[in-house]
Amino acid sequence: MATYLTPGVYVEEIPSPNKPIEGVSTSTAAFIGLAPAGPLNEPVEIANWSQFANTFSDPAHPQAGPFLEGAYLAHAVKGFFLNGGTLCWVVRVGGEGLPEAALPAADTDKPSAEDEGKPIAFQAIAKEGAGADVRLELTLDPPKPKAITQASDSETGAGQPEAAKEAAQPQAETQADTYTLVVSSGSRHERYAGVTAADLPAKVTEESELIELKVPAGAQAPVQGKYNLSAIAVAVKDVAKQAVGEIEGAGAKREGLGSLVALEDVSIVCVPDAVAIAGEDKQMLSAIQNSVIAHCENMEDRVAVLDTPKDMEPSEALTWRMSTAGYNSKQATLYWPWLEVMDPLNKVPMLVPPCGHVAGVWARTDATRGVHKAPANEGILGITGLGYRIADAQQGELNRSGLNCIRSFPGAGIKIWGARTLSNDPEWRYLNVRRLFNYISDSIRQGTQWAVFEPNDERLWMQLQIAVSNFLTLSWRSGALFGATPEQAFFVKCDGETNPPEVRDAGQVITEIGIAPVKPAEFVIFRISQYTANEGGA
Repeated sequence: MATYLTPGVYVEEIPSPNKPIEGVSTSTAAFIGLAPAGPLNEPVEIANWSQFANTFSDPAHPQAGPFLEGAYLAHAVKGFFLNGGTLCWVVRVGGEGLPEAALPAADTDKPSAEDEGKPIAFQAIAKEGAGADVRLELTLDPPKPKAITQASDSETGAGQPEAAKEAAQPQAETQADTYTLVVSSGSRHERYAGVTAADLPAKVTEESELIELKVPAGAQAPVQGKYNLSAIAVAVKDVAKQAVGEIEGAGAKREGLGSLVALEDVSIVCVPDAVAIAGEDKQMLSAIQNSVIAHCENMEDRVAVLDTPKDMEPSEALTWRMSTAGYNSKQATLYWPWLEVMDPLNKVPMLVPPCGHVAGVWARTDATRGVHKAPANEGILGITGLGYRIADAQQGELNRSGLNCIRSFPGAGIKIWGARTLSNDPEWRYLNVRRLFNYISDSIRQGTQWAVFEPNDERLWMQLQIAVSNFLTLSWRSGALFGATPEQAFFVKCDGETNPPEVRDAGQVITEIGIAPVKPAEFVIFRISQYTANEGGA
């Protein structure tokens, strides 16, 4: 309380007892996968496709952009933004090779993104311990004065025929061009001066602590210039074991899923390269996806979007879902079949896992309708077809098992035609119900942080009850809760009954909340019968 000693007028600011709760974001996705370049095992916030391409493209091969042969991360992120996603986090896993750079032959220009077939004079590869910032500067030395060899009279052909004299004239000695190569990495510098192109690779490889120079077959003299060595992503087939460990975050450092723990705004988790990393090993795929499910279950505020293996027919997908995978989780969903897109590397159609596109549809539905709307009967953008076209009769068993199908409808496009979780509990069968609870619980948790360490009395109980009731009333008005009145849609109880002395002595304040979520009309049924006017006579 303020102390007043001097007469006068004083103004006091009194905090409002009403503490409004703001709804949290439900459309921020996290992607874990393989890319040709970019930070490793470090979450990067991405707001658009251009930012992703700039961050995860290989500078040595910019024509490929962020796409990596055999990997799907870039396709998933692109599908996310094409379908309405606005913000995501990307974690690159899988490791990378040593930094390298190609020095072009003298009859070509500097390496170009449009032509990888140009002759290469040298391939510079960083040695272990050289660091990530290795730079080269190659310059052609100025031509040296050519030595002239003088001949004696007998050698000059004095007194001999003219032809012999011309042949015996002083000749200039032919000298090969020499180069100066400066190699730098941080504070370390190496300089090799006056070395011919033929001798440079052997000399540098033998003496340098930073790089080695390899000579491709049929190489020519190099072009002078400045070059930065960049790390090349390891091929997908070579990173399986390492990538699995990084995705699971099994190491002491936060990697893969472990790096997402501190990101409170993430609500959707996708690992589009799980199938690429596992290959034909279905058990490895299950292990990766079970790690994703466990992460979402432990965090309690995010949902995993999983993919089936590639090229599966309905019966195979059902068998894999029920027998091989056997997932049972209210925090995970599974989609089939794969989507057809145009491969930007080979310019031919290819199949990609649907998780990224589906996550974008979730984000778009949240923005246009709200998290309470099931993200189904929604079109998918940025695709040219499906890996399998399913009919009504084939979808029944798949839908009952929690496998959400993506279908093509004549004249209506390709749509998501399922909105179930992988839970066996009917209470958590529908995806929008699960995500609505995540939204409400996370919003209340973040919006009532002010209550921690407040006096645990009737005033606090009233403030909590008012704050939660106001938030749920807004949710009811938006159509998220079922009921003609707020009283039918929810209840909030925080009083002496929920907080008896033993609860208060334990330092706890308990608020009981009940909500009636709106569930989707999955089966729309019209009952039609014949009707005869004036039946019975009148």
